[in-house]
Amino acid sequence: MAKQHFTHVTAWVFDLDNTLYPPQARLFDQIEVRMTQFVMDALGVDQARANHLRSHYWKTYGTTLAGLMREHDVDPGPYLTHVHDISLDHLEVDHDLAAHIRALPGRKIVYTNGCGPYAERVIAARGLSGLFDAVYGVEHADFLPKPEAKAFATIFSRDGLDPGRAAMFEDDQRNLAAPHAMGMRTVHVAPDPHVGDHIHHHTDDLTGFLGRLT
Repeated sequence: MAKQHFTHVTAWVFDLDNTLYPPQARLFDQIEVRMTQFVMDALGVDQARANHLRSHYWKTYGTTLAGLMREHDVDPGPYLTHVHDISLDHLEVDHDLAAHIRALPGRKIVYTNGCGPYAERVIAARGLSGLFDAVYGVEHADFLPKPEAKAFATIFSRDGLDPGRAAMFEDDQRNLAAPHAMGMRTVHVAPDPHVGDHIHHHTDDLTGFLGRLT
């Protein structure tokens, strides 16, 4: 049973996109369109080149924004505002997920590579407002993105979190390597499992998984 592996956990860290809502919501379809348009406008390139750069920066640096900042000195503020200006109308309130998060013992936080205001909008649309002790966006990590270890260290230091007594829930398996190395319990939330020593658990149903813990 998974529950026995979490008895020491007093802090629960949740990624946002494709973790606190199912990937079928396809919010990133909207975000990627806006990312591509931003890259086209900022760098003066066509759509094909912008799509290539967006993907290349994500693979190389962890996020498109990190690549734009490092290679083109792009101001992160306008980028984050632009790419997260999307519709959340089709997100559904999940009362069961809310109940299971509420029942978790200890501190609960959200940590996303998106921005804090966007995270708060998504949390509200899912009916999860008021359940988290803190919400951290990439701006709170000095714009360093996951999977960089320094980004996690910055957030956890800011929060006062002890990684040895914490669990991380995340859809991008790359972003579980640093938490694992820091001593966290790691849960990969995704339709398809990835095998790796840095992943302790896999689930394609966060609500059900948390239900088994609580």
